[in-house]
Amino acid sequence: MPCDQTVAHAAQPGSARHGNWVLLATILASSLAFIDGSVVNVALPAIGKSYGAGAADLQWTINAYLLPLSALLLLGGALGDHFGRRRMLVGGIALFALASVACAWAPSLAVLLPARAVQGIGAAMLMPNSLAILGNAFSGEARGRAIGTWAAVGAIAGAVGPPLGGWLVGVVGWRAIFYLNVPVALGAIVIALRFVEENAEGEQALDWPGAALATIALGALTWALTLWSASYRMTGVAWIGLVAGLVALAAFLLVEHRRRDAAMMPFAMFASAPFVGLTLLTFLLYGALGGLLVLLPFLLIVAGGYTALAAGMALLPFPVVIGAASRAAGRLSERIGPHWPLSIGPIVAGCGFALLARADPQAGYWWGVFPGMLVIALGMAGAVAPLTTAVLSSVEATHTGTASGFNSAIARTGGLIATALVGAVIGKTGAALVGAFHIAALIGASMAVAAGLSAMVTLGVRPRD
Repeated sequence: MPCDQTVAHAAQPGSARHGNWVLLATILASSLAFIDGSVVNVALPAIGKSYGAGAADLQWTINAYLLPLSALLLLGGALGDHFGRRRMLVGGIALFALASVACAWAPSLAVLLPARAVQGIGAAMLMPNSLAILGNAFSGEARGRAIGTWAAVGAIAGAVGPPLGGWLVGVVGWRAIFYLNVPVALGAIVIALRFVEENAEGEQALDWPGAALATIALGALTWALTLWSASYRMTGVAWIGLVAGLVALAAFLLVEHRRRDAAMMPFAMFASAPFVGLTLLTFLLYGALGGLLVLLPFLLIVAGGYTALAAGMALLPFPVVIGAASRAAGRLSERIGPHWPLSIGPIVAGCGFALLARADPQAGYWWGVFPGMLVIALGMAGAVAPLTTAVLSSVEATHTGTASGFNSAIARTGGLIATALVGAVIGKTGAALVGAFHIAALIGASMAVAAGLSAMVTLGVRPRD
C-alpha cells in the first residue's frame, strides 16, 4: 500500500554535507508557525481586554491566521515544487516576520486581523517546503530520523507556545509574543541561505483556480460557523456564508476532478484506502487538539482565576512528554509500520480528553487537569512522528511539497473548524462555561477515538524489510 512504502530519496550533495544545518533551518522555520498557532491562545483574554473585543472577535484573532494557512498550504507546497523550495521557505519566513511586527504594532483589531492573515500566508509558504526540503535532503533511515525529529520538535514548539506566551503576557504584555518571532526568523533565513541547496521540479502548472476556490470555501464556511457559535442561531448572513461556502466547495471539487494530475489535490490520491484513513485521522485528531488548545487556557483564566503564565504552564506536559517519547515512537514505527502506533496513539489521546470532561478549574490543577493532559500528551507522542512519515512516504519525490502541504492543510482545517465552533463555549461565564467545556471535551474524546479507529481499519501492517 502506498502509505506503507518507504520512498528513499537520494540525498542532495549540499544537504549531505550539511545535514544537521538543513534540519536546524527547517525546524526553526516550522517552529514559527507551530508556536504562533498556539501562543496566541493564552493571550486571548488580554487581547480582548485591550481592544474591548467580544467572543466572536477573539475567535477571528485565531481564525484570521488559520484560514489562509489552511487554504494556501497546498498551493505553498506546489509553489515550492515549481519555483524552488528554498526560495519559498525563505520568502515565507520573511513575510511571517514582517507580519509579526505588524501584529505587535497593531493599534486596533482592524489592523491586527489583516496582519494575522498575512502571518498565515507566510506560514503556508514555509511549512510544506520545510518538510519537502527534509524529504529531499536525507535518504533511508536518516530520512526517517530527520522527519521524526522535525515532527517531534514541531509538536514541542506548539506546546511550548502557551507557557512562553503566558509568561510574556504577564511580564511584558501580549504584544511581546509577536516580537518573539523576529530573532527566530532571522536565524532560520541565515542558515537556509547558507546551507540549504535549492531544488525544484518546475514542470507542473500551478492550480490557481483550485487555490482561489479553496480559500473562498474555507473562508465562507468558517465565517458561517463562527456566526452560529456566537449566538446559537443561523442568521440570514450566516446562511449566506454557509451556502456560498458549500457552492465554492462543490466548484473546487469539480475543478480538481477536471484538472486530474495537474490539480493541487489530485483525486488519484484518494484511490488509496490508507491515504484516506490518514487524511481522516489528521482532520479528527488535530481538530480535537486545536479546540482544546484554545479552550483550556481560556477556561483556566476566566473560570479558574489563573494568570496567563499559570494557564500556559498547565499545558507543559505536552512538550515534556512529546519531547521524551516522539523519537522513540518514530523508531518503533520504522520497525513495525505505522498501523499500530497510529491506531493506539489517538485512542489513548481520546482517553485523556475524556478525563478532562471532569475538570474543575477551581479544584486544583494536579487532580482536575494534569491527568488528562498527561494522557493526551502520551497519545499524541505515539502518533505525531509516524503520521508525518507515513504521509510523506506515500508519494513520489516530485510531489513531496504538495503531499506535505495537503496533510498540513487537513490538520489546520480541523483546527480552523474547531476554533470556529468554540464561540459556543467562550461566550459563556461561570458554571455554564465549565459545563460547556466538559461537553467540548467529550466531543474531542469522540473525535480522537474515531481517528484511531480510522487508522485501525484502513492501514495495514507494513511488512518487515
